[in-house]
Formats: sequence, C-alpha cells, structure tokens
Amino acid sequence: MRIGVDGRVALVTGASRGIGEAVVRHLLDAGVVGVVVTGRKAETLEPLAADLGDRVVPVVGNVADPDHAEAAVATAVDRFGSCDLLVNNAGTNPGAGPLMDVQMGAVDKTWEINLRAPLVWSRAAWHGSMRERGGAIVNIGSVGGLRPSPVIGAYNVSKAGLHHLTHQLALELAPDVRVNAVAAAVVKTRLSRLLWSADEEAAAKAHPLQRLGTPDDVARAVLFLLSDASSWITGVVLPVDGGATGASAGLPG
Repeated sequence: MRIGVDGRVALVTGASRGIGEAVVRHLLDAGVVGVVVTGRKAETLEPLAADLGDRVVPVVGNVADPDHAEAAVATAVDRFGSCDLLVNNAGTNPGAGPLMDVQMGAVDKTWEINLRAPLVWSRAAWHGSMRERGGAIVNIGSVGGLRPSPVIGAYNVSKAGLHHLTHQLALELAPDVRVNAVAAAVVKTRLSRLLWSADEEAAAKAHPLQRLGTPDDVARAVLFLLSDASSWITGVVLPVDGGATGASAGLPG
C-alpha cells in the first residue's frame, strides 16, 4: 500500500538537515503540492530548497518567534493555498549535565525551543488554515520524554512536556485536526552526537535492533502519521526506537 499525502501542503520546522530534511524528502515523494521549510540559517536552508525544486519554499527565522511562525504559515497559504500538515521538528539541547548543575539559561532555551515553540507553531497553523480546512500535526518527541536518563535531563523534561502537549492538542483540536508524536531513540544526527559519537558501536548495541536510527527511519513514521493511513489515530506518542522502550524489560540494567 502506498502511503501518500497527495494534494496537501506541509510545513516543516528545523528542516535544513537531519530528521527535518528527511521528512521533507519523504513528503515530496508522497505527493505534497508544496512544503514550506524553516530554519535559522539562510546559508543552509536556501540551498536545500533550491536543490529540491519549486515545491519547496524556505522561510528563515527563529523558531521561537510567533511572528516567524505566522509568516511561515501565511507563506504556505499564499503560495500553495493552505497549510494542511505541520511537523514540529526543530529542537535543541544546549544544556547537558545534571539538572542541579546545568545553567538555567540553557534550560530556558531548551524548553522554549522544544516545548513552547511547537505550541506557537500549532497555534499559527490552526488560526492560519487548519481551523477551517482541518489537517494533521506531528511533533518530534523522544524516548527521553518517556523515561529519565542521565546527562540530558533538561532535554528529557522538555520532550515529556511535548508528549503531553500532543495529548492535549489532540483533545482540543479534534475532530478536524489530528495531533500525534514520534518518540525517537538515538538517531544518528548532529543534535544527538553527545549520545553516540564517543562509542557508536556501544550506542547501537543498546537498541535491540542493534543499530542507531536514521533520519529516514523517523521520517517514514512521520509520513504515516500525517497520511490518511492513520486517519483514526490521534493523541498517540509512537516510539521509533529500535526496540529500546518496548523491549527494555528484557535488557540488563
């Protein structure tokens, strides 16, 4: 069965690399009319859009800025006619370390980007298009939001909040807008280098499927949740984790 999103218009935050870029490529292959992509740096976002063709429109800005979110949604509506699909992918993790020691400025930034910003973008998409036309939202969460772990406590708390935001918005925006999340384990991206770069083999073995995730692994799950193949699914946080959570009871430690 082909999983498609033919005829729809998407918006992906943090789209210049990693999971965001993979999501954009899968959306294009699945038949979207167009994708608005956002990021902080024109020098990385604009070449990507140029490479992918005229169905991709870049809007550069700070993901935490509500005016930027509204402008990006307006661009989708003006250029393609609607904003049907939203992927809240942009994330950060500047504050590694125990919560008792990490700088509060780093905590504030982590929670602003990972938790507050997805609400900002969901509101912009809702008021700018989805309230009238319906749609689907997918938030990029983390297995760290399902259970505590060392070193990245501020990040984990932000993702736990994002998971709950997913449940809350699924309730509030039903029946016309579905809201789901994916909870990724260690995916081989620049953002997660802290978790795999020192010993990639050991990091891979912590997953029952014995490898790190790839951006494409996550993007395929995102596409499913955006498509009509999941039309009776909302308020779900789907682990995409190589078995790290579902099989954890059988693992040592």
